[in-house]
Amino acid sequence: MRPHGTQEQLERRRRQAIALLQDGMSLSAISKKLKCSPSSVHLWREIHRKKGENGLNPKPIPGRPSHLDASQKRALARILVKGPLSSGYVTDLWTTRRVAEVVRKQLKVSYHPNHLWRLLRGLGWSCQKPETRARERDEVAIERWKKYRWPHIKKGQKAWGPSDVSG
Repeated sequence: MRPHGTQEQLERRRRQAIALLQDGMSLSAISKKLKCSPSSVHLWREIHRKKGENGLNPKPIPGRPSHLDASQKRALARILVKGPLSSGYVTDLWTTRRVAEVVRKQLKVSYHPNHLWRLLRGLGWSCQKPETRARERDEVAIERWKKYRWPHIKKGQKAWGPSDVSG
């Protein structure tokens, strides 16, 4: 699970915890005040004892840096919100392949479609699978079946409906 907040907010919280410890406040009281676990406060105290003030500094985020800077990510978000139709696609469905093309053409950055999901998740987008339906689907027949046939199958009774009634 990832902690909530920016690196700066987390650093500020760590430093506030140390200041409260130095004022004599207990681990549990600090954890309630800062809305974190007592084990986090304990960990920060131990790091501060071993490494001093520098131990409370934010750690660099591991992994390769993003190819897009913050302004490019905002531009991509605006493009995505407008939808694929506004980018020249014939259906209203974003795929990672399409997003990769848009990023390459409009932002001049190359991404492999298989790796774009991390960027998209970071922007708050989620994977959606479109609902597929047969072209031959007959909605009227389905509704009729649901209304007349299914209740009787479900109840274990003999089915009857408008076509079964003889008069």
